[in-house]
Amino acid sequence: MPQAFSLRADLVVKLVLIALLVMAFVLLAFASWSVASPSDNLSAVLQPIPFSHKHHVGDDGIDCRYCHTTVENSSSAGMPSTDICLSCHSQLYKDAPLLAALRNSAATGKPIAWNRVYDLPDFVFFNHSVHVAKGVACIECHGRVDQMPLMWRTASLDMQWCLACHRDPAPHLHPASEVFQMKDVHLDEAAHRQLVAHAHLESTRRLTDCSTCHR
Repeated sequence: MPQAFSLRADLVVKLVLIALLVMAFVLLAFASWSVASPSDNLSAVLQPIPFSHKHHVGDDGIDCRYCHTTVENSSSAGMPSTDICLSCHSQLYKDAPLLAALRNSAATGKPIAWNRVYDLPDFVFFNHSVHVAKGVACIECHGRVDQMPLMWRTASLDMQWCLACHRDPAPHLHPASEVFQMKDVHLDEAAHRQLVAHAHLESTRRLTDCSTCHR
């Protein structure tokens, strides 16, 4: 029985199919990379109140712990409550249209529905207080929030990003007095070694155990 296609045509069809499979693989790989890439997270997360970290932290110098009250003693940093906001805004700009959600929260007793900027899957365990106690500064994960008019995510939070720090924590450690400071700190090698020793992180074996983050 004669062939429907010549050997040359048959080869071309096979090459086209292979090229299509390769292109599909590349597109899938690019899509996966895009999801995990920090650069894809530079869009500000909209909030019920357009809170500016640049104004409150950068201009007014408000400490992170004033709004995130449990960051030093809990796994969660805590979100600013209505009462915290009203400690200033019961007097300042109290009738501003932008603060309508705050006034509504105060009137109804319903908490402000802040939208998460950083949100880990349920199978990942993370404790803010441990990281703070070890000297991991806010800027290491959240970036220079004092320069953000609206908040956006600067870190991918993927597994390899976390493991890179757990395998070599020294460059990410800060003196206790500077954990909540919005500035880049450049320390020499001796200072880094001292911080590692103070945090008891000379061995990173426990930091890279699966059970440390997956419990």
